Amino acid sequence: MKRDAVTGGGCLVSAAGVVGSVWLWGASDRTQRHLGNKFENNGQDLGAVLTELPFVFLAGAVVPAAVWGLGVWLLGRRRGRSESSRASEFHA
Repeated sequence: MKRDAVTGGGCLVSAAGVVGSVWLWGASDRTQRHLGNKFENNGQDLGAVLTELPFVFLAGAVVPAAVWGLGVWLLGRRRGRSESSRASEFHA
């Protein structure tokens, strides 16, 4: 796999993670309660948005990118091992 393809894939996975995590966070019952999904906005707490949303955004960006990078690294190690074993067979 080429380096540009790996980088592009990691960025795409990270962007999808951000969108998915923010959407799931916003759709949860807990978040809806804090955002005033009650009668006449009773119980509205915008502090939850200010404290939780940055963490949701960062986790959605970092976790998928880290898993992607780990997968690419493991595949690269596996591919490197198989190529080195083939090379040693031909040179023996």
